[in-house]
Amino acid sequence: MISIYKGYLPGSIGRVVELHGKYYGDNWNFGAFFEGMIATSMAEFIARYDSSRDALWLVVKDGRVEGSITIDGIHAESEGAHLRWFIVSENLRGNGYGKQLLNHAIQFCEERNYTSIYLRTFEGLHAARKLYEQAGFRLVHQEVGDHWGPVVNVQEFVLKLK
Repeated sequence: MISIYKGYLPGSIGRVVELHGKYYGDNWNFGAFFEGMIATSMAEFIARYDSSRDALWLVVKDGRVEGSITIDGIHAESEGAHLRWFIVSENLRGNGYGKQLLNHAIQFCEERNYTSIYLRTFEGLHAARKLYEQAGFRLVHQEVGDHWGPVVNVQEFVLKLK
């Protein structure tokens, strides 16, 4: 059975970090620096999690986390809501779960009257970019950088909600 669960589940942080580490390590040569950064930032987010402004959705198959998306709303009023840690496992990719997760995140932001959502990614993630653009996100900035370890073309996308 596959479901989308809203909120934290025991072990979910570790599993989301694992999904990121494995996917970006295997496909983009990201290493320990990247995985550590994901682990640290997720732990910091969960420690300050406030359900009135933040949200986490998990794709769960037979009790195992197979995908995630997060809205970090700590700076939503000044900078926009931050869409983070969006991933679907290889065995579920292409089955519509990414689109469902993204729709949950956008709906959450609309319900809170956030004016915009932004995300940072990098060039080459074509399936994710297609989902972002179909939802109305627009590329607003890009620059070459090593924020995540390897040098990539870092991109920022924004969805205006109002």
